Amino acid sequence: MRVAVTGSGGRLGSALVEQLGRADFVSQVLPWDLPEHDLDDASSARRLISKYRPDAVIHAAAWTDVNACAEHPEIALRRNGTAVGEMAEACVGSGAALVVVSTNEVFDGARTDGRPYVATDLPNPPNPYGASKLAGEQAARAAFWATGTEFAAATLQPKTADDSMVPALAIVRTAWLFGLPGLDFPQKILAAARQARTDGTTLSLVSDEIGCPTYAADLAGAILQLVRESGRAGGRGFGGIHHIVNTGRASRAEWGREVLRLAGIEVPTADVPMSTWSRSSTPPLWGALEPTPLPDGPLRAWQDAFRAYFSLLPRGE
Repeated sequence: MRVAVTGSGGRLGSALVEQLGRADFVSQVLPWDLPEHDLDDASSARRLISKYRPDAVIHAAAWTDVNACAEHPEIALRRNGTAVGEMAEACVGSGAALVVVSTNEVFDGARTDGRPYVATDLPNPPNPYGASKLAGEQAARAAFWATGTEFAAATLQPKTADDSMVPALAIVRTAWLFGLPGLDFPQKILAAARQARTDGTTLSLVSDEIGCPTYAADLAGAILQLVRESGRAGGRGFGGIHHIVNTGRASRAEWGREVLRLAGIEVPTADVPMSTWSRSSTPPLWGALEPTPLPDGPLRAWQDAFRAYFSLLPRGE
């Protein structure tokens, strides 16, 4: 298969490119990023699909600055919504399979029953970032529905057993992504903890925001499983809405303390509510996702994934 990755220089995109390069079912990896692929350019997707003719596209490119999305919702909608629809239409036109990467922030996080969100729960975005990502999901679905394939509304699964009707669209929702490159949550905690230790102050950690820390490398591996299925006869494990996160959940405070423990940094901490800080965008307080089945089984526990990642971080005092 010839597989294209948008946002190939980002946290998830770089992990995808690296792993696709070692996959035995991939003949060529097409890394697409700025300036060649531009979410603000309405012709970008069509031009690239027409030029390179991939068998599958993993659309990892997005505007993920949630505060900037709240301040400029029209740009967020363009980059995370309209641009996804343009990529989907281009894929439909060429017969390419498409993976759209989305977020737990399509859910409002208001539930109090302790149950994680499943793929069939109705989205209700709490902020412009989540709204723009949901618009991207909907635009992709609309493009693939336009081919005449009938889908069950909640899961995108075909209503017929005919393999020719299996959808070529997978929507992958994930949460709390960590990994290289870029400044992720663990690295921000390390920097804040070292500063607090230097200043002799207490490190405040948010205790009422709950989610599923997810290692970009593990997510990339899971997406590769889906892409592999799309190239097989029938491709039954590909199409649909997938919730892909490392197993387990944590508060930001619990995750932060795990960072401090592994780093061996001793600094006083205090649990505080998310409302302690004023920000343009408010994430869902309850952002836990229920993982959907994967062809090769569930991802490892987030603690195990984080320990593997932590060994890669530069040591600095």
